[in-house]
Amino acid sequence: MTGSPLRHAGYVDLPEHRAKGGFDHAAVHGASGHVYVAHTANDAIDVFDPADRRYLFSIPDLPGAAGILVSDEGQLVIVSNRAANTIGVFAPGPSPPVRRIAVGMRPNGLAYDPRRQMVLAANVGDPAVPGSHTVSIVGLGPDGVRADIPVPGRTRWAIFDPGPELFYVNIADPAVIVVLDPRQPDRIACTFAVPHAGPHGLDLDGATHRLFCACDAGVLVTLDARSGSVLGEESLTGAPDVVFFNGQRQQLYVAVGDPGVIDVFSTSTMERLASVETEAGAHTTALSPAGDRLYAFLPRTHRAAIYDIASD
Repeated sequence: MTGSPLRHAGYVDLPEHRAKGGFDHAAVHGASGHVYVAHTANDAIDVFDPADRRYLFSIPDLPGAAGILVSDEGQLVIVSNRAANTIGVFAPGPSPPVRRIAVGMRPNGLAYDPRRQMVLAANVGDPAVPGSHTVSIVGLGPDGVRADIPVPGRTRWAIFDPGPELFYVNIADPAVIVVLDPRQPDRIACTFAVPHAGPHGLDLDGATHRLFCACDAGVLVTLDARSGSVLGEESLTGAPDVVFFNGQRQQLYVAVGDPGVIDVFSTSTMERLASVETEAGAHTTALSPAGDRLYAFLPRTHRAAIYDIASD
């Protein structure tokens, strides 16, 4: 590849922060292309249209909005309300009614099994409260499945693998990935050891059965999603947060808030292609379903940066 894999294409201004904090997780609604980002400082979800580079609306009254995912299969948006110990579930679009469901303490990462309509909320918990490090599995369908499963430490990112139909959840300390089976939603199925401190961002290449785990130690670890064996390790620019795998481009994007870059890797060779400057503190990104655009959220200037992704 010649030139940068990410080409800056513009900005979208978002509402100013009303309190301390900034942005957290973000996701893209495939049908509309609209981007949903958790604006934690405002207890809200902000929505913008990247095609017009225009802020559209916010969904308020979501205390400590943190994790977010969009299910195109179910036409649902799900947000974790870290300050209320709930998740919110609503349809895409402005002014939606929000269904609020109680989960564990300080939910953050989210994953969704669309076939079973099951949400996994990875609860950060409180180290001063014994037993508060848990994951909650909640059924949105008529059966109303509910389980709270203890995990060995603070949770981070969570994902669902539709191939073997398994959830994976990063645990900061001890450094492990816990695997949960929605067919047995009351227990941990198995645990993978991670050889570096602070598993944080996590994503999956389902075609090659690889997990990409970005660790606070400044290392990207690749593991076999079936066995948990370590396949490789790559250095990062700093302590990472969000990770997105782009299957169309065979690239991986790792957001590093300090100094404020996106490390871009080829997942064919695991070579780092570039470190693209964003803004200090920018630790959140979102990837378009088509794999042609990446969005980075800039807390100091309360805006989103749009990057076009080069094709080979």
